[in-house]
Amino acid sequence: MSRIGKNPIKIPAGTDVSIISNEIIVKGKGGTLKRMLHPAISISIENGEALVSPKEKSRLGRALWGTYAAHMRNMIAGVNTPFVKKLQIEGIGYRAELSGKTLKLAIGFSHPVLLSVPAGVTVAVDKNIITVSGADKEQVGEFAASVRAEKKPEPYKGKGIRYEGEVVREKQGKKAAVATTA
Repeated sequence: MSRIGKNPIKIPAGTDVSIISNEIIVKGKGGTLKRMLHPAISISIENGEALVSPKEKSRLGRALWGTYAAHMRNMIAGVNTPFVKKLQIEGIGYRAELSGKTLKLAIGFSHPVLLSVPAGVTVAVDKNIITVSGADKEQVGEFAASVRAEKKPEPYKGKGIRYEGEVVREKQGKKAAVATTA
């Protein structure tokens, strides 16, 4: 039995949750999110709460029960308050700038790295901090991970793109050999 799935999900005021032809639609002040509903899962909405349950007692139904409950919670939370990921750029000459829907990164290569910002995600750049926000938790996390993957922090000087608050263990590096004569 899923410990996450058996708890009812509270739907706050101002948020509309509906299921139309195997599609979950959540509307709120932050936008509208849609997700296809798996045939092994059923969702009932009553008294301002959503209850997720498996349709069949199969292994797949039990496996997807908690997953869809977590998806519902994230969708409801996302349309009310956006999810935010912050990335920090470390390194001399490393910088980011936003022009329209394109994020331009200067991260030590001979060419600038251009990343197009997906729909539903907003990006803000302030000095060496890139803020990625949006209603869909998966989209925000995926775009932040793709930005970080362009130049992961290296372990010797710590240069690169890291999540804010991420700790990068730095290695000591080479030492100069000392010649000893006896």
